[in-house]
Amino acid sequence: MPNLDSDLLRTFLAVKDTGSILAGAERIHRTQSAVSVQIRKLEELIGKEVFVRHGRGVRLTSVGEELEPVARSIVGELNNIFNKLTGAELSGSLCIGIRDDHSSDLLSSIIADFARDNPNVELNVQRSMSSQFSKALSSGRLDIAVHEVPEIGPNMEFIREEHILWASSRIHNVHKKDILPVALFDVDCWWRDVALSSLEESGRPFKIVYSSESVSGVAAAVKAGVAIGILNREMLSPDMVQLNMKSGFKPLPTSKLVIEYGRNINVELCEAMAVAIRRAFGIMK
Repeated sequence: MPNLDSDLLRTFLAVKDTGSILAGAERIHRTQSAVSVQIRKLEELIGKEVFVRHGRGVRLTSVGEELEPVARSIVGELNNIFNKLTGAELSGSLCIGIRDDHSSDLLSSIIADFARDNPNVELNVQRSMSSQFSKALSSGRLDIAVHEVPEIGPNMEFIREEHILWASSRIHNVHKKDILPVALFDVDCWWRDVALSSLEESGRPFKIVYSSESVSGVAAAVKAGVAIGILNREMLSPDMVQLNMKSGFKPLPTSKLVIEYGRNINVELCEAMAVAIRRAFGIMK
């Protein structure tokens, strides 16, 4: 019976995370032809294709999507076991970006889990709006980030769908005003674009009365009854109310929570952090 080599799984993940055979080869320091051979061997072993080729890149097939979480679990556990058995400990520094709308408890869980297994790694955590995360990852200012995007792109690992919604104060009912007071992000963020499009489509007059570069700032304005605003469902507190079709607000598109990887990264460090992130979101124990 043929065996599924862990080396094939590592190559598979490198190609998936970078979005192309060439970029995947660069990440694991192999030639493009060698990676192509390994992907072909993997597909021959399974008997089905794991990637669909398009243009200069690739995307997962349904079989590839089924294989991905298994591959990450196997590779992650093998790395952990190897480090424990050999006494090898990761070292260096890692810069991670996390959106400010994720709870402090979640952040603490990620950091504590990572630090426990990797005490010699220096961590630099940036909590902010994620609108600049992709640029920071491309330029090398960030190594890895967990944030929300409208669509899955190269170097991204899907975690789960997130629901965004219009919210208002439960007490002040500012959403019933003739001219809607609105709180928006004052930075380049796709949530801002979604909000403006939704308001224009509704046909209701509105006025931007509050701007903030953070989700917590928008949430504070909503809670205080200053304005309505777009929030992640997890940030909806008991003193807020979700605005729905009955209130004249159509559902907003879901976003995708992802782990995004930078370029020229330390793959072992980033994978170790990704393991901690997945555990925090209950993906892998």
